[in-house]
Amino acid sequence: MTATDRSIELINAAAQAAADKLAHDIIAYDVSDVLSITDAFLLASAPNDRQVKSIVDEIEERLTKELGAKPVRREGDREARWVLLDYVDIVVHVQHSEERVFYALERLWKDCPQLELPADAVATRGKAAEYAAAQSASGDGELS
Repeated sequence: MTATDRSIELINAAAQAAADKLAHDIIAYDVSDVLSITDAFLLASAPNDRQVKSIVDEIEERLTKELGAKPVRREGDREARWVLLDYVDIVVHVQHSEERVFYALERLWKDCPQLELPADAVATRGKAAEYAAAQSASGDGELS
């Protein structure tokens, strides 16, 4: 079983929305062979809570306006460290960079096929490491 066309359409729209809000390290996995509850996961991160919220809001707005899709569940809003948007066909995880490193969801899903994403989303890969290096070089050292 592979992700449906609808799931891929949702993933691409969500990935583009995340990229437009400067998310880091956007990646998507086809989890349809290992999970029966959803077809695909989208992972994205941001260096601070405010940006996590902004990315989540943009994804939700874009999927509602462009594709008529509303999440059946939204979790993690209060802390904005890890926000989950469940669209049934797909699940979107937007994490603070520190949570992304700590929980390492990529390790859990590494055996699942990666889905092709828009060029803007692919270009975000490695941005978290670049941001951390820049923070370190500036002497700030703290990821806020």
